[in-house]
Amino acid sequence: MNDWDTVTVIGNRRAAAGGSANKEKQLNMARRQGMEIATSSKYGGGSNTQKQTSLNTMKLDQETEELRHKTVDMSVGKAIQKGRQQKELTQKELATKINEKPQVVVEYEQGKAIPNQAILSKMERTLGIKLRGKGIGQPLEAKPKKTDKK
Repeated sequence: MNDWDTVTVIGNRRAAAGGSANKEKQLNMARRQGMEIATSSKYGGGSNTQKQTSLNTMKLDQETEELRHKTVDMSVGKAIQKGRQQKELTQKELATKINEKPQVVVEYEQGKAIPNQAILSKMERTLGIKLRGKGIGQPLEAKPKKTDKK
């Protein structure tokens, strides 16, 4: 016999086709003989669902504190409104001068915006009033220019 004629078969084709049927036969045979059979199902076995629970689930359920971002104080919003009206600017005109969208100005005036120091600084310079720190709404003091010492 040549090597060309040799066929190697790994496993049994009949067992591969009906693998679960063989297990059923073995279980039935064990039951008939009175043997003890223990079966257990895997958690989430045989499905593609993700039903894992983490250890923090209970902590999250017990959490009652409302977590929110810190927003601009209403006193800042009122100061922006007052300063804008003194300069006779609309919200859109102010937004154009500080290179921001009109919605940004609206949010700051309503106290809904998350504080951004760069935007507040632009508004301070444009309106000429303080919007940060102490003395919100006070006129912005011009910084003395540095003189070169020779």
